[in-house]
Amino acid sequence: MISKTYAPQEIEDKWYSYWIENKFFQSKPNPDKEPYTIVIPPPNVTGVLHMGHMLNNTIQDILIRKARMEGKEACWVPGTDHASIATEAKVVAMLKEKGINKNDLTRDEFLEYCWEWTHKYGGIILKQLRKLGASCDWDRTRFTMEPDLYDSVIDVFIDLYNKEDIYRGHRMVNWDPQARTTVSDEEVIMKEVSQRLVYLKYPLVGGQEEGSMEDGIVIATTRPETIMADVAICVNPNDERYRHLVGKMVAIPLIGRAIPVIADDYVEMEFGTGCLKVTPAHDINDYELGKRHGLTIIDLLNEDGTLNEKAQILVGEDRFAARKKIIKMLEEAGNVVKIEEYKSNVGHSERTNAVIEPRLSEQWFLKMEKISKPALDNVMDDTIQLIPAKFKNTYRHWMENVRDWNISRQLWWGHRIPAYYLKDGTIIVAKSKKEALRKAQHEYQLFALTEEDITQDPDVLDTWFSSWLWPISVFNGIKEPDNEEVSYYYPTNDLVTAPEILFFWVARMIIAGYEYRGQYPFKNVYLTGIVRDKLGHKMSKSLGNSPDPIDLIEQYGADSIRTGMLFSSQAGNDLPYDEKLVEQGRNFGNKIWNAFRLVKGWTVDEALAAPASSQLAVQWFESKLNQTIAEVDDHFSKFRISDALNTVYKLIWDDFCSQYLEMIKPGYEQPIDPATLEATLEFFDRLMRLIHPFTPFISEEIWQNIRQRAENDSICIAPFPKAGEVDNALLNDFEILFEVISSIRNIRNARNMSPKTALPLAVRSDNPGRYERLVELITKLAYVEPVSFVAEEAEGTSFRVRSDEFFINLADEIDVETERENLLKELEYTRGFLDSVLKKLSNERFVQNAKGDIVEKERQKQADAEAKIETLNEALARLSN
Repeated sequence: MISKTYAPQEIEDKWYSYWIENKFFQSKPNPDKEPYTIVIPPPNVTGVLHMGHMLNNTIQDILIRKARMEGKEACWVPGTDHASIATEAKVVAMLKEKGINKNDLTRDEFLEYCWEWTHKYGGIILKQLRKLGASCDWDRTRFTMEPDLYDSVIDVFIDLYNKEDIYRGHRMVNWDPQARTTVSDEEVIMKEVSQRLVYLKYPLVGGQEEGSMEDGIVIATTRPETIMADVAICVNPNDERYRHLVGKMVAIPLIGRAIPVIADDYVEMEFGTGCLKVTPAHDINDYELGKRHGLTIIDLLNEDGTLNEKAQILVGEDRFAARKKIIKMLEEAGNVVKIEEYKSNVGHSERTNAVIEPRLSEQWFLKMEKISKPALDNVMDDTIQLIPAKFKNTYRHWMENVRDWNISRQLWWGHRIPAYYLKDGTIIVAKSKKEALRKAQHEYQLFALTEEDITQDPDVLDTWFSSWLWPISVFNGIKEPDNEEVSYYYPTNDLVTAPEILFFWVARMIIAGYEYRGQYPFKNVYLTGIVRDKLGHKMSKSLGNSPDPIDLIEQYGADSIRTGMLFSSQAGNDLPYDEKLVEQGRNFGNKIWNAFRLVKGWTVDEALAAPASSQLAVQWFESKLNQTIAEVDDHFSKFRISDALNTVYKLIWDDFCSQYLEMIKPGYEQPIDPATLEATLEFFDRLMRLIHPFTPFISEEIWQNIRQRAENDSICIAPFPKAGEVDNALLNDFEILFEVISSIRNIRNARNMSPKTALPLAVRSDNPGRYERLVELITKLAYVEPVSFVAEEAEGTSFRVRSDEFFINLADEIDVETERENLLKELEYTRGFLDSVLKKLSNERFVQNAKGDIVEKERQKQADAEAKIETLNEALARLSN
């Protein structure tokens, strides 16, 4: 018995448990089947599902379900990322609530808390993905800190170090004072902020000079709290205002330390005052300037962003508190010339949102220029395809200007760098302290050395240094490069991810793929858009503009969310989320459900033969279904997932429910013939298989109820429908049929006539045979009777479809004035429509660039509109007679 309404909450858990129990999602290497592999972009282990995850994982699930139905060995590998900065920050905050400071713990004690946190919260997001219907092979769930994956990361570090691709150096890096670690350039988010541009006067040392701006030189800065680290004032050598000051000394305000005035072409004469304070420890450009001029470096900030003793004043103050205080001190000392409000882009940490500090630090780096070349070449020549292709230019720009990757992080949670230090500073890279000792004894002849004499680097590796191995390491391809799994599943097929990690992750995975497998890690990269609210803001729980995905699933059902997210989600384009889209998804599910209830509610008379109209309707929908399957396959081949869904949506809602079922539906309380019912149930079967990747739950529920199924059978392993023959002539005739029916219904509606009032219809056509086989359907759907064929004009209201004319004799039903008003309104509308078509066709760019069939359709619209205008004018003329 089919329930009256579709209740997703009642069936979703039932079918997901059924799929899991029957191991439909499990995958094993099978030489008789083509592999189709997706690795999940591993979410943070402590994360929860957000709208971006919903979109991303829905697309992955659609791809993997379709591949599974196509008979491929579909393998979707799930897993989570240890997320060094994010997880450590959460654990530190949790400890703080307990009154525990991280620095009071040993490393091992702190890591115990991290593992405790991971075990407690680490599985939440993966459980939530089950609610969405994600058909991952859960037995393959991986975690970047599990032993095999941990070892893989360490092995790769050692290998690259031995190849001299990894080195340790003193460089300017991006420092996150809140997390107290470096972050990569890609993890720095630029935000426009309002600041104060302070104009400061540095007095000349040795008295007043002519042209010295009243015994000093003025600079403009947004960071007055760093003036104590200044080592020079720089001007452009071509700047006549300051040329005579080059080589002179000025005094830093408040502390009085003398610094030189130097000249360099780097300084822009037109910007600010044309004078630049040089602070090499706190600005990357100043650092490069300092290197060129051999300047000293003074670092006045601690790891947490407070001022250290080198600042001399405001020691211990936070950098921003110090900024406010020092401005006041400078004003009181008479060094402030003026202050302006100023907007500029300031780097923020992606993970903590703290303002980034440029900082000189001893860090580990991976040389990128040579190792990244295959990853550039193979994307540029489309060996690996970015979808949409517009991202290729962005990718090329980044890869052609790639900088060495700072891979060390000043954290405890993560893959600890396998570098060991002797007391004299000698570095030994080895997998363990024991191995490092052995290397020290044998390679350096230090036989008296013990493990106590060796110290391991305290830093961990950048989280992305484990993620870049993901498509290989999940199949243990680093430790066992020739094992059966990696040999079968690698390279994977498609990667679905967000554009913002194109360089964090995607490019680096490609680099690792060529370095360690000699092959790309995936063939296609589908880049989703960002889910945004109605105002265009990125959806974020922290901003309070994002619904809870699990609440949405509870309210609407997973299928509604999946389709709602995809209705307006083109690859690479942002998704303007609106809950109405989810409501549309729910309505779609209800439409399918009610259509199935209608069909299952019909009684069958085995003695009945199928009427000609039903036979014709079946033939038409067979062609329509085959045509749509071909279109869907084409959309999938081009990764137009949203277009594929919309194509199926239109087929089911318009063609099947609104047209086909109306054609074959028996009269009230009348039985249906068995042939038509069987054809209809077969259509339902194929439609459910066609829609299954998009709406897995409702399609399974209906598919199981269409007919008796074998035990342990499921739609998720049933074959995806294949396109058959298409009768284009029949499809064309039915398009005309629908136009005729629509026109007759419009005439009825304009006059508020009952749909049950039978009206005579006369047809004037050069091809009456086309309509003779459609008469039964026209009669049934438009309720016209009788239907006759004429050679001349007939009495009544007329309308034109293509080149044919139709007359409905309304007899006494016509109110002449009302009819004239209706015709004039329709004439005005049609003229406006024709004008819009003509404008498009007069646009040379449109005609030259649009596909030929699109231009031809516009020309057909022109011809139809012109014919309709002619018919309307003739009808108006008849009314006047």
